[in-house]
Amino acid sequence: MTGRDWEMVGAPNARDLGGLVGADGRRVRAGRLIRTPALGRLTDEDLPVLAKLGPACVLDLRDGSEIAVAPADRIVGEPRMVHLPVHDPEHPVFTYVSAVLLGHDLDSYAELARQGTAGAMAEIYRWFVTGASARVGFAEAVRLATRPENLPLVYHCSAGKDRTGWLTVILLTALGVDEATIRAEYLRNNQLTDSLRAVIIEAMRRRQPELDVDAVLPVLEVRPEYLDAGYQEVRRVHGSFDGYLRDGLGLTDEILTGLRAQLLE
Repeated sequence: MTGRDWEMVGAPNARDLGGLVGADGRRVRAGRLIRTPALGRLTDEDLPVLAKLGPACVLDLRDGSEIAVAPADRIVGEPRMVHLPVHDPEHPVFTYVSAVLLGHDLDSYAELARQGTAGAMAEIYRWFVTGASARVGFAEAVRLATRPENLPLVYHCSAGKDRTGWLTVILLTALGVDEATIRAEYLRNNQLTDSLRAVIIEAMRRRQPELDVDAVLPVLEVRPEYLDAGYQEVRRVHGSFDGYLRDGLGLTDEILTGLRAQLLE
């Protein structure tokens, strides 16, 4: 059993982590942790779905520069809005993903495409483990999830797959979900966004007939090797994921116990 998908046209990969089996066979509570892409593309029909979910807190992992050029998040009710930018201006992949999603001119990213966007994506996942803003943002996000007043917690970045995906890995690992289940949950993004990816590529082809699809696809998908890069960096720097949670993110026993108390049935 897995959590339900919140079927929203403007957020096809939105989903509830409820139902996944964590520590001691206890399941993640339904309707507590919901991962989404940025909410600026929600349709009018999507808003009642979001209202039914009733987020108490919406966490945005984007940098201000990304937020400035994107449609404003469409929100219902009055959730607490938290901004924890996980971003490194030295890694142009972040702005590249946003530019692709928003249909912006990609000429300035030609060098990135030549270098190999799949390799750049793997590098980003290594940075998730060691980067200063990544460590601060992901650690604070876990602390947010331990506090009942922030639940249900909706969290997102731009596409809802990389920063959102790695935060999901952190949360589910801390909750005791096994790695195979976490990997399957991570990879579901591609199936959920299949039609959206086709639309984006077709729109890009119209603007840029000589488009190199192989250079664009790596930023529109999640891939096992990206996750592998993150896990390998965790082991290289901290020895184990538990070491990463405690030393890399500074999460104490008290915080991790509190997380399980809030989020496991």
